[in-house]
Amino acid sequence: MPGTPRAGIIPVTPFQQNCTLIWDDTTKVGAVVDPGGDLDRIEAAIREQGVTVEKILLTHGHVDHAAGADELRERLGVPIEGPHQADKFLLDSLPETAANYGLGAARPVTPDRWLDEGDAVTVGGLGFDILHCPGHSPGSVVFVSRDARFALVGDVVFKGSVGRTDLPGGNHEQLIRAIKDKVLPLGDDIAFIPGHGPTSTLGEERVSNPFLQD
Repeated sequence: MPGTPRAGIIPVTPFQQNCTLIWDDTTKVGAVVDPGGDLDRIEAAIREQGVTVEKILLTHGHVDHAAGADELRERLGVPIEGPHQADKFLLDSLPETAANYGLGAARPVTPDRWLDEGDAVTVGGLGFDILHCPGHSPGSVVFVSRDARFALVGDVVFKGSVGRTDLPGGNHEQLIRAIKDKVLPLGDDIAFIPGHGPTSTLGEERVSNPFLQD
């Protein structure tokens, strides 16, 4: 029997990034997705929900998603999985990027496991398939639970929008192709948590997202 997923969004950094605490409601074993900063707030949410965090997941290497990952790994004593190795240059340069944005100190991040298309990740009794969806960043990945009809999409797609592609390594055509060829075919009923803003479903975005209509 697959586990039952639960999720709580913890807005972090001045960019109001949706750091997400996801857990298996049966076992209370979970993961922190994209800890970009505000680690005390993240740890408070972990305690409040009574979750045992077994890993940190990264959807991509941008500073608002990854700047707190190395310190949180040290605090919790858990591994980091993701993103795809194509984002190594972003993770290596996190200290400089954080300084440029006035976000304070950040450490470079070397994940314990890079992820690629077709890989699988477990969180407690939950299973996620990995889609490599470059465009917003070269190494962006999407975590999808086909059993629970749920996905964590990072900054690939948003309610009514898609990820910006004017940052280093961005490519708009590549992003739209990844969304249309890999993400939307997962099914209209898939609910998703994006990296910023409200949740949505793939069906809603297929029909109404202005970036996906041609």
